[in-house]
Amino acid sequence: MTDPVAVIDQSQPELQLSLQCEIIAPNTTTIRSLDWKRSRFDIEFGLRNGTTYNSFIIEGEKKALIDTSHEKFRDSWLKLFKEQVNPQELDFLVVSHTEPDHSGLISYLLDFNPEIQIIGSKVAIQFLESQVHRPFKSQAIKTGCELDLGINPSNGIHHKLEFLSAPNLHWPDTIFSFDHATAILFTCDAFGLHYCSSDMFDIDPELILPDFRYYYDCLMGPNARSVLQALKRIKNLPKITTIAVGHGPLLRHNIDLWLSSYLSWSEKRNKGEGYAAVCYVSQYGFCDRLSQAIALGINKADAQVQLIDLRASDSQEISALIGEANAIIVPTWPHNTDAELQSAIGTLLAALKQKQWVAVYDAYGGNDEPIDVVANQLRSLGQKEAFSPLRVRGTPDANTFQRFEEAGTDLGQLLNRKKNIANIKSFSGDLMKAMGRISGGLYVVTASQGKGKEQRRGAMVASWVSQASFNPPGITVAVAKDRAIETLMQVGDRFVINVLQENNYQKLFRQFLKRFPPGADRFEGISILEDVTKGGPVLVDALAYLDCLVKQRLETTDHWVIYALVEHGNVANVESKTAVHHRKVGTSY
Repeated sequence: MTDPVAVIDQSQPELQLSLQCEIIAPNTTTIRSLDWKRSRFDIEFGLRNGTTYNSFIIEGEKKALIDTSHEKFRDSWLKLFKEQVNPQELDFLVVSHTEPDHSGLISYLLDFNPEIQIIGSKVAIQFLESQVHRPFKSQAIKTGCELDLGINPSNGIHHKLEFLSAPNLHWPDTIFSFDHATAILFTCDAFGLHYCSSDMFDIDPELILPDFRYYYDCLMGPNARSVLQALKRIKNLPKITTIAVGHGPLLRHNIDLWLSSYLSWSEKRNKGEGYAAVCYVSQYGFCDRLSQAIALGINKADAQVQLIDLRASDSQEISALIGEANAIIVPTWPHNTDAELQSAIGTLLAALKQKQWVAVYDAYGGNDEPIDVVANQLRSLGQKEAFSPLRVRGTPDANTFQRFEEAGTDLGQLLNRKKNIANIKSFSGDLMKAMGRISGGLYVVTASQGKGKEQRRGAMVASWVSQASFNPPGITVAVAKDRAIETLMQVGDRFVINVLQENNYQKLFRQFLKRFPPGADRFEGISILEDVTKGGPVLVDALAYLDCLVKQRLETTDHWVIYALVEHGNVANVESKTAVHHRKVGTSY
């Protein structure tokens, strides 16, 4: 194994972009594009640890490249790539999926060598045709197809790639590639994480697990059914030595942990219950990202969700998924659609049933059918409205995605209402009365991230707050999974505990206990101090506040128990006492 080669992109030094090149197996080299300061990615707000874009070179008798990189790395990546392989000698480019962070340099490779044969799923080839705007040689593949790279002349190792279809992880065009010579599985987005470091492999699983889970929740969880199908296909492979992901460190030392985590998380989300079908039109406007935000919110409420790409799914699949869903969310589609997409939309509308919930959201594609036209068309079919049309009046920002996520959470709670009531009734009355005798204080948790239009704020009433350590001073707070603020309380995030005052808490209590429509300002009419802490607003009428840094998260069935270090705090009135909350039963707050 050679020493890693690091190349700094001097053209954009303020972005702190660098490259890492290393041999990871015989005849197999990775080029990792390290984006140290990327702060947002798709719907995943607040990347605390940047991200990477990983590509791979395999050299048998013939040479193959698996994925390229983000266009921001163009000059430095192409320079380093040409030091490893003469582009004129590159035989194949395997496109795991066509999202620009992995396919952003394909056009430049075709400039060097128009004879490269591009290997990808049928959908990926279609997507690329509209991206590169030029003819290219291609081969569409699916599960079971193979690509024989032949025997490497220097060491006699025979490299042969086997392909596995993995649609919806997280785009409809995704494929996995397995090299039988090295037992490396190339998975692009699946099993990845947004974590930028010089560590090539997963040497510290505890360090990266929070980001691994957050990535799953945002991108893979809404497609739990597809994850389970992919895991079944993986089980038929020989023992895997490395999972070569598209983002973050490569997974080599803890493969069983990562595979079992995906399995358990996906099985929990795929319980065979009713589900919400969130439709989108791939590669149109902001459909992909906005649909993911809605799906993430539905998942947070512990409801089932299925993403449906209207462009890539066949009519039978659309009809079956729509007909069996409890709720259907549709985007505004292009005003002038092609015949194939028009047919898919017709199939969707024909499959709707009377008792289903429906809603519509703006795709913001620039050529949308007006949202009111689509909403009225749905109303005329007699379905119930799941939530008010989600309008997008400018380029979607962090607040837009938060609003869509909150709408999804509200829908998930609606779908789970009967189940939750049944669960409450199933508990022993005596047990719940006893649990209710555990009292707690009254607090308002606040959190804020970003500035200006990108600022996102949240707040909630909390009573399950407790000191957890003396040195360093630490607290725990239990946050229900379906709380909007939970997204702002990941490991590394900051928040504020506002302690409510006995005999002077009713206004704050009522304000933050009530339900807010998606995107509403939770602090309207409340006096706050914005710049006192790093974590979030301080309520002027609070008795005290604690400025906290999230260090760990423990998952329970319906809450996250968050352990945080207290970095700063103050008391407004040392003579006053904390408001106390007494419950009668343990089935609700």
